[in-house]
Amino acid sequence: MSLIVQKYGGSSVADLDLIQGVARKAIAAKNQGHRVVVVLSAMKGETDRLIRLARSASPDPDPRELDSMLSTGEQISTAMFALCCQAMGEKVKSFTGFQAGIATSGPHSKARISGIEPARILTELAKGRLAVVCGFQGVDKAGDITTLGRGGSDTTAVAMAVALSADVCEIYTDVDGIYTTDPNICSDARRMDRISYEEMLELASLGAKVMEIRSVELAMNYLLPIHVRHAHGGGAGTLITQEDPDMEKTPVRGVTHSMNEARITLLRVKDEPGVAARILQVAAKAEIVVDVIVQNKSASLEGEMLTDLSFTVPAPEYPRTMELMKGLVGELQAGQVVGDDQIAKVSIVGAGMRNHAGVAAKMFHALASEGINITMITTSEIKISCIIEKKYAELAVRTLHDAFGLAGEPGGNRS
Repeated sequence: MSLIVQKYGGSSVADLDLIQGVARKAIAAKNQGHRVVVVLSAMKGETDRLIRLARSASPDPDPRELDSMLSTGEQISTAMFALCCQAMGEKVKSFTGFQAGIATSGPHSKARISGIEPARILTELAKGRLAVVCGFQGVDKAGDITTLGRGGSDTTAVAMAVALSADVCEIYTDVDGIYTTDPNICSDARRMDRISYEEMLELASLGAKVMEIRSVELAMNYLLPIHVRHAHGGGAGTLITQEDPDMEKTPVRGVTHSMNEARITLLRVKDEPGVAARILQVAAKAEIVVDVIVQNKSASLEGEMLTDLSFTVPAPEYPRTMELMKGLVGELQAGQVVGDDQIAKVSIVGAGMRNHAGVAAKMFHALASEGINITMITTSEIKISCIIEKKYAELAVRTLHDAFGLAGEPGGNRS
């Protein structure tokens, strides 16, 4: 008898009818002989509503109290699911993060799962019941409720599947799998039957919104298969699994983009050891994530070697980072700080890049043919990312999708 963990996002449990549909799907899996654990997000829009409610009481809500408040969204959806199952004659029990044995560490709203003790879940499964667990939450060493941040229910589901030694984690969402790019931008985008952990990890980190990055990383570490499927439709979906030779036949498997980018440049900085470290330490101390980093070739000015250092940060952190960098100008005796929040990052991803030459040249030529200028570039073994003007982002995605022939990718027929 296999054990399956199913996760349903907020859009899949947005109202009573949808929750009843999710309940029927979970019951059907159980009736096929599987042991089933369901992880639910809050109903669509509920977390945003709770945030607005908290801010109506306090402009800057206390993180502990805010986490306690936000956790109720998942409690409502899991209790509703359990009530629907019971109305259908199915035995089920719901669990908060604490009741499910989910231990966390780290700050409120950004906690990480440190361990799961699923004894109560296993007891219910042994009784032949469904178990439904609140995603997005856990309890820290002090006994306080913590939340995992946006997308945290994916992480809850994968971590629970690992703790239970599940056979598969099924992520049910409002799309029917992982596509070669955003179908809203490219109408001929194709669903992939399979994708490797590494490829999905890159896509998630570069802007693809179907999967949360921590959940993919966790699944990769434990070789747990993830099956992404449509919550209320049929179709084969996409299996996220170990890389196989077929995945390397095509150099590029997906194109993604992020509009959530801003660039900051410190001009005429001394080109000497420790300067770059000092700049990035200030960002790190403020818990600002720095992504692409480019340092220009140094030049001599009155016998002193100077350089320009550019880096990107998430767009919401742009104003704060600019202020921090302006505070460094005097200390570093730099020229000035300039910034740009009208940029985007467009990326291509594929395990086959390891074995195919000319991928970067093809990417740059395709963008140049549309008059799209590249201002920064970063690469890994299986990805190339370019910083461009935000207004060209969708054109760049369509151009690269066509350039690498992704519309006709083998195994990518639409469901």
